[in-house]
Amino acid sequence: GTQVTVAIHHEDTSPQFIKRLSLEKGSQRLRGHDNKGFQKAEAARPPGAKDLHAYPWDKSSLKSMPVDLQQFKKLDDYALKVNVKNSVEELVKALLKQARTDLEKVRAIWMWICHHIEYDVVGYHNKSQLSSKPRDVLQMGKSICEGYAELFEHMCSLAGIHCKKLSGHAKGHGYKTGQTFTGDSDHAWNAVYLEGRWHLLDSTWGSGSVDDSFTKFTQRYNEFYFLTHPALFINNHFPDNSNWQLLKPTLTLKEFENNMLHNSNFYTLGLLAVHPDTPIIQTVNGKASVSVDCRSSTLFKFKLKGTDEHGLMTLKKHGMKLDIYPQTTGSHKLEIFAKPSKAEAPDDVYKCVVEYVVQCESVDEAVRFPKDLHQPVGPSWFSERQGFLRPSHREPVLHTNDGRCSLTFTLGKDISVLTSLHTDGSSLTEDMGRRHVLQIHRRNQIELKVHLPHAGNFVLKIYSKKKSDPGNYDYIFNYLIRCLNTEVKWPAFPQSYSKWLQDYEILEPLSGLLPANRNVHFKLKMHGIAKVLVQAENTHPLTQNKGCWEGTCNTSGCREVFVMVHENANHSFYSHVLKYEVESQ
Repeated sequence: GTQVTVAIHHEDTSPQFIKRLSLEKGSQRLRGHDNKGFQKAEAARPPGAKDLHAYPWDKSSLKSMPVDLQQFKKLDDYALKVNVKNSVEELVKALLKQARTDLEKVRAIWMWICHHIEYDVVGYHNKSQLSSKPRDVLQMGKSICEGYAELFEHMCSLAGIHCKKLSGHAKGHGYKTGQTFTGDSDHAWNAVYLEGRWHLLDSTWGSGSVDDSFTKFTQRYNEFYFLTHPALFINNHFPDNSNWQLLKPTLTLKEFENNMLHNSNFYTLGLLAVHPDTPIIQTVNGKASVSVDCRSSTLFKFKLKGTDEHGLMTLKKHGMKLDIYPQTTGSHKLEIFAKPSKAEAPDDVYKCVVEYVVQCESVDEAVRFPKDLHQPVGPSWFSERQGFLRPSHREPVLHTNDGRCSLTFTLGKDISVLTSLHTDGSSLTEDMGRRHVLQIHRRNQIELKVHLPHAGNFVLKIYSKKKSDPGNYDYIFNYLIRCLNTEVKWPAFPQSYSKWLQDYEILEPLSGLLPANRNVHFKLKMHGIAKVLVQAENTHPLTQNKGCWEGTCNTSGCREVFVMVHENANHSFYSHVLKYEVESQ
C-alpha cells in the first residue's frame, strides 16, 4: 500500500534542483526543469493509450491506484463533520483545510457528498421539477445521479482538480438479468485526474441504495465505488464514449449486456470468479451447476425461486459448488448469498453476491431431496473447524446398495457427538432416527455406523458440543444417504442408557431386534466394571475375556432383553446399559 514516486533525470543534473511545485490554485502543476526557468506541466488529457489499464484485473486490489483507507480516517472524520450549506465555494474551502494532496482533496469531496446528499426518489419520478445545478443540489441536500455527478465535478474544479462528468448505461436499480440497453443513457458518474491518469468513481452509488419499488432511499456508504478498478467498474457501468471504460480492449455494448453482474458485495467479500460467467444458464437433463471461487473461507447460501430445497451445495476451502434441479420447467431466478466465516461486524449477514436466470427445459423426476436436508451438504472446512477432522467420506452423498454404511472422523479434543437419521414421511420417529446410527469411539477416532430401515433418501445429521459444556448440542453438518434397493430393511441398533459409556463398544449382536426362541451370542467391549448380566426370561452372566465380556442368552419366553452391569463388586444393584427387543413369535 506504500506509494513511491520515482524521478528519472539526466545523469549530470544534480537531484536537489528538481522540485515539484504546486500552485495555490492547483490547476497547473509547475515542475523545475534543469534549473533553467520553469516549464508548465502537462494538462490532463482525455484518456488515450497511455491510460489504459492492463486488462484483466490482477485481483490484488479493488482500486485503480494504491489507497490506504487507514490513513484517510482522520480526513474522513473531518469531512463528515463539515456543515457548510450556504455556498459550494465555502463548502470546498472548508473541506480543503485538512486536505493537502489532490487525492486527499478528492477524498474529502467524495466523503462529504456520499454522506450529505440523498437520492431524490420523488424527483426521479418527476424530473421536470428537478434541478441538477450544484447550488440547488447543495441547498436541497438531495438529487438524482445527474446532480451528484455535477456537484462532484464542480467541487473538484473549485479545488483545482480535473474532473469529468460521464454518462452511460448502468446495471443499477430495476436491472433484469440478461436485459438489453436501448435509447439514451440512464446514469451519470465521474472521472478524476490524479497522478497522471484518469480514475473512476460513482458518488450516487457510494451514498446508498434504493428499495425495489423505488420509493425509499437508504443511506449506506459504499467504499467500493471510490476509484474502482476499471475492470470492475465496467461490470455495471457502460459509458457512452468507450474511451472512458479505461480498458484495453474495450467492451462492446453486447458484451456488457451478456456479462455476469457482480455487485459490490461480490468484490468486497473477496470473491474472485463464478462459473459459468454468463447470467443465463440452461439445465442439462434437468440439472445446472454453478461454482464460486474466493480467497478465504466464506459461507454461502442459495435460493432458487426463493427456496434452497432443490439443490445440493458443498463448501470448498476456496469457494463453493452447487448443483440445482428445478422442479418445474421455465425460467427460474437463482440467487447466491455469501458472508465472511469470521463474522467480525454485527452487520455481517448473508449478502446477495450474484444472480442467474436458470432456464429449465425438462425436470429430473428422480432427484428429490428430503426436506430435512440442510445446505451446505457434506464435510468442509467448517466441520473441520468444529473438530471433525480427516473425514473418510469427503463427498456430500453416500450411495449404499445393502442399506449399510460407515463413516469415520478424527475428533478434536473434548467433543461429544450426537447423530440422527431423517427421511420424508412418518417412517422414522425422532427417537428411532437416533437409534439407526451407532457411534463407536476408539481413542480420538469416531465411527458412525448407519443401518437404513428401508430404501430411499435419508439425511444423516451430526451435532456436537464440548463435553465440558452443560448446554445443548449445536448442529454442525449433514450427509445425504441414498439407497435404491427396495429389499433393504435393517432394524435399529439396541437402545443404550446413560451408563453406557462413550468408549464402550457392541461387537455383537448389533441388531436391536433379536430372533425369538434362539441362543444369541453377546460380545461387548467394556471396562471398569465388576460384572455383566444379560437378563431375558432367565439371567445369563457374561464372562470377561481379553477386554471383552462374552456369553450366550436364550430369547424364549420374553419380549425384551436387557444388558446390566455391576459397577462395584460390593454393591448389590445393577444398572441397565442396553435394551434389545425380541421378535414376536
